[in-house]
Amino acid sequence: MRDSAIRVDSSHGTGPVLPEDAHGARRVVVLGPPGSGKTTAAGALGRRLGLPLLRLAPHAQDAHVPYAGLLELALALPALPAARELAAGLDAVTDRPESPDDAGPALRLRRQTTALLRELPPVTLVVDNAQWLDAASAAVLGWALRLTPDLPVIAAQHTWRPGTAGHWCGEDACAVRVPPLTAPQLATLLSPYRLGPREVTRIHTHSGGNPTLALALAQARSHTSAAPLHHVAEDDPVLPRPARRLVGEWLATVSGEVQELLTFAALDDRPDLGLLSDLAGPAAEAMVAEAEAAGLVDFGQPAHTLRFTASAISTELVARLPAHERRLLHARLAETSRDSVRRDRHTAWATDAADPRSAGRADRAATRARLRGEHALAAELSLLAAQRTPHDDSELLTERALTAVRDAAHYGDLPRGRAAARLVLGRDTTPAQRVDVLISLIDASGQHLHSVDELFADALHEAAGRSDLTARILIRQAIWANVNEGDPQGACALAGRAATLAEASGDTATTVMALTMQARVQRVLGHPDAETTLDRALALPRTAPVPPNATPQHLAARHALFDDRPDEARTALLPLLAEAERTGDAEATVDILRGLAEAELRAGRCARALDHAHRAQALTDTTALSPAPACYTSALVEGTARRTDLALVHARRGADTARQEDNKVFLSRNLFALGHLLLVTGRPREALAALEEVRDLERLQQVHDPSVLRWHADLAEAFVTMGHLEQAHQLLTGTRHTATEFGRHTVLPSLDRVQALLDAARGDYDAAARRLTDVADHLRHLPVERGRTLLALSHTQRRGRRRASARAAARSAVDLFTAHGAHPWAEAATHALHRLEHSPSDNGARSLLTQAEQRCAELAAAGASNRDIATTLTVSVKTVEATLTRVYRKLGLHSRFQLARSVTPSRDAEGG
Repeated sequence: MRDSAIRVDSSHGTGPVLPEDAHGARRVVVLGPPGSGKTTAAGALGRRLGLPLLRLAPHAQDAHVPYAGLLELALALPALPAARELAAGLDAVTDRPESPDDAGPALRLRRQTTALLRELPPVTLVVDNAQWLDAASAAVLGWALRLTPDLPVIAAQHTWRPGTAGHWCGEDACAVRVPPLTAPQLATLLSPYRLGPREVTRIHTHSGGNPTLALALAQARSHTSAAPLHHVAEDDPVLPRPARRLVGEWLATVSGEVQELLTFAALDDRPDLGLLSDLAGPAAEAMVAEAEAAGLVDFGQPAHTLRFTASAISTELVARLPAHERRLLHARLAETSRDSVRRDRHTAWATDAADPRSAGRADRAATRARLRGEHALAAELSLLAAQRTPHDDSELLTERALTAVRDAAHYGDLPRGRAAARLVLGRDTTPAQRVDVLISLIDASGQHLHSVDELFADALHEAAGRSDLTARILIRQAIWANVNEGDPQGACALAGRAATLAEASGDTATTVMALTMQARVQRVLGHPDAETTLDRALALPRTAPVPPNATPQHLAARHALFDDRPDEARTALLPLLAEAERTGDAEATVDILRGLAEAELRAGRCARALDHAHRAQALTDTTALSPAPACYTSALVEGTARRTDLALVHARRGADTARQEDNKVFLSRNLFALGHLLLVTGRPREALAALEEVRDLERLQQVHDPSVLRWHADLAEAFVTMGHLEQAHQLLTGTRHTATEFGRHTVLPSLDRVQALLDAARGDYDAAARRLTDVADHLRHLPVERGRTLLALSHTQRRGRRRASARAAARSAVDLFTAHGAHPWAEAATHALHRLEHSPSDNGARSLLTQAEQRCAELAAAGASNRDIATTLTVSVKTVEATLTRVYRKLGLHSRFQLARSVTPSRDAEGG
């Protein structure tokens, strides 16, 4: 036993966020698997009580040594007489073994322990690794703690199920489970390793948010040298040694029988309680409950399906098995499984070499899985079919490998895509087949195009002399130029060349894709032929499958959104969603769901928008697609429909991911969402920084059409709020000219709304009110934008001392936002209305401020610095800062410019 493990900790550092129900509890059990941060959480919880921490830390080897825990407690406090008495009593017990009929020593230890606990100075007792506290010490401590109810106790251990039995630290102990880290939290933890977003997502899935396990995986990953995408081997099925050790400790918290049952679950792709009951009998339910209490598994959808909380657990369970034993367990699962597709899957895995029968069975099972929408399973089975196909059947093996690459590409499963690609690239195949597999790998990369430049070079080499194949590659290069290089001019030229080559070769499907890509970037560039090019694509028949998000119909829906025709966009997108889901194209499904979310949001159907955005985010997270696109949509929808704090998390995650991936398109979009959210939540200075970066990025990317990403009005509003009126005027004038030149009249209402704010900032409240009223009338088909305009009208009327008109506009805004489910906006409008209805005086700002606040505000409005105000009022500078903060909050202001307008008496006043 090491004395250094026992210490009184009086530090007051910060710790993890813990549940509110732990506040005020005197006895707390902190639960979590090994590596979850229980020690940190227990310390943070203890420090909330404001007392020094007395720490005990039993070790695994102490668990079977009677009274080891009590001895640790006694030795930790050698200065206390009661501690010395307890140590002597423990020596007496160990020197003279206790007789079954002699209760004296046990009673004496209880008395001595109670005396020691009562003699303690004010501390919080923290017992770390409490699962290793020996039973004899736990019994004595439990008895003594009942007699010292005021002593705070925190026990940190792996598992404990409240209600099954009282805990030794108190029968009314509050159980607190340490939550796993969220994806953004894990990204912050792993930031020193400089991993890409995809790697962080992968580690989050493997670790289940367990911080110690994530660090072990990240450290091993950072030591792995990068190789070209199509040369990288499959993910190593064996965890790095530190991770294996931690997962082994985690698994050791349950019985061997439970571990055996979990091994069966790890070998099945969707184990449910029925399957496990068939394997283990009636005891299966209790065994699963034990695993769930240990945090190893939980139940997901569909109902009663077992899911490992960290995929590293299943990896370790499978890696422990010798190959022959693994095949035997798969054979048993094949006999037990009630699902024909999964029966065939286990049968294929039960073979150990190229086997035509099992390969054919896996191929047929992949087809059935594909038809019923289980595309992850289809990707696994199609690769299995290719791998089990004898090598001398070259044509069949190549066909199956190409199918496996496409299945993996549809689901964004790069590891399986690479494995299948090697089966093609390593054989004597045709140029068309080799180009096909390389393009599929490029498509599987989704937004991660920063790492596939070598794939383009290889693909162009293979396509030499074939215009149809070259056209297909040029389309992908156009996407890369637009997304990663921020070069829509170059993308437009590449797409145009692709269209010419594809048309000359008679490849209609590739011609459609090329024209669609060309029209996409032409719209961005403000090219007058954008709609003509799109119409050409729409007129061509679809003679071969085209990804649903690469169709001209999808682009036409996007254009309808840009032009404020949300219902038209929704009508076009719904059949495309059905097609994307049927084919299992994950990236296309996410893109179309995002479009539907934005269409529903523009139309004011916020609940439907939330549903689409949540589905897009969930699919993104489960398929390891780039989070940047889904985060952008989630930020917009969450910020309008539900919670601005969560929306900000999405926007920051999307911006960080896009920046790391060098994805300029979605960096602009996520920064726009971030700036918009910061602006509407009262942080104009931060909003200005984000929106100015958007402006710079859009200039670099030569985005001329102001309807594609509508950042202009928000940036102008940020300028107005910060008092930069001339910059706001120049931006509004320039954008209005561009919008009129390109015929993008749908952009004008938002510009007019901010022009009204600029008028009000210059003191012309009448012109501002008239302009806002006109804008609101033009936005009846866009209820959220109309509500935002009415809220601006209310603020303008209040500043112009027209309280009755301000109240009427605020009420209309509240009604609109509430009816359409725009909850954050409804709260903001309700707050504005409440201020108007509960300030009966017509003296404007004066009625809201105390005399001291009013005097301070007047000096600040007159241009005095904080130091000058402090000198004049004979107070400290900090007092002035605090007073002005209250003034800004009461008046709903953000700058001294606004303050000057607010405290300056108006020429006009309207009765309220």
